[in-house]
Amino acid sequence: MKVAKIITWIGFFAMSAALLNGFINGDFWADGSKLLANPWGIVSLVDLYVGFILFSMWIVFREKHSASAVIWVILMMVFGFLTACVYILIALYSSKEDWLIFFLGARKANLAAS
Repeated sequence: MKVAKIITWIGFFAMSAALLNGFINGDFWADGSKLLANPWGIVSLVDLYVGFILFSMWIVFREKHSASAVIWVILMMVFGFLTACVYILIALYSSKEDWLIFFLGARKANLAAS
């Protein structure tokens, strides 16, 4: 799990730096309109949101309470993979070095019993 934590921390800091750069040096509306005017920009956004949706499916699957799953999914759609990094770090540190708990979360007990 140590390698997973290191990779996720690197991702978190990279996403944080990229977002800060975008907010400080970019114009969300002007740059976004350029992105949407480019066919490959649209491809990139579709690819990104498909990834958000697939990752969100894992969040919904492993969360015990639907309210917390909804909050995480909303954060995922707004802040993207920065949210994923935070979610993974929480899952890694709370899994007590157990990969099944990491991947299955609250569903581990239910799936182990079946």
